[in-house]
Amino acid sequence: MYTEKKYKYPRTPHLPWSEGRSSDDIGLFSLSIFEGKQVIVTEKMDGECTTMGQSYVHARSVDSKHHPSRNWVKALQSQVGHQIPEGWRICGENLYAQHSIFYPSLPSYFMMFSIWDENNMCLSWEQTLEWAELLELEVPPVLFQGLWDEKAIQELSFSRETSEGYVVRSAGSFAYEDFGKNVAKMVRKGHVQTDKHWMHQSVVPNGLA
Repeated sequence: MYTEKKYKYPRTPHLPWSEGRSSDDIGLFSLSIFEGKQVIVTEKMDGECTTMGQSYVHARSVDSKHHPSRNWVKALQSQVGHQIPEGWRICGENLYAQHSIFYPSLPSYFMMFSIWDENNMCLSWEQTLEWAELLELEVPPVLFQGLWDEKAIQELSFSRETSEGYVVRSAGSFAYEDFGKNVAKMVRKGHVQTDKHWMHQSVVPNGLA
């Protein structure tokens, strides 16, 4: 019987101007990794990083335990899992439960931001959109698309009341081991506004459009 190998989603390094970087976060070594590249900048959604394959679903930790906020995305996996090729996996944000931001009208409780094939390659953004359409999944809002422009990206406008920040990724495909050379994030200052971790509070569902 074939057993799908599970992978923990990598830690995303902070951009140099990321306001919400803490002492234990990792920073981007050099902006040169993006120079001359086509990039996609998407809104950073305030949810739980989640991975689903043909026969499984887990949070960032591959052995994540049960939590009521994960029931909806588990049901989604049972609907789309048979369409995910063997050895492939989808990564996205589980937005069922409110964390620090309350979303009143989400298009879905799951937003896919990457898909990985059996060779552990992250597919290009164009291919990601094709698979999102095939599986009828939503993706995060795109804030910028084009050739890397540090000034334009640093000055991106986004709502500081309803957005955690943004994520930059190479538009092309890249290997799992090269994640830190192709993805980075900006988290706004003061994003976490609660003293108690969301998993230890009553689950408050976000709203759907």
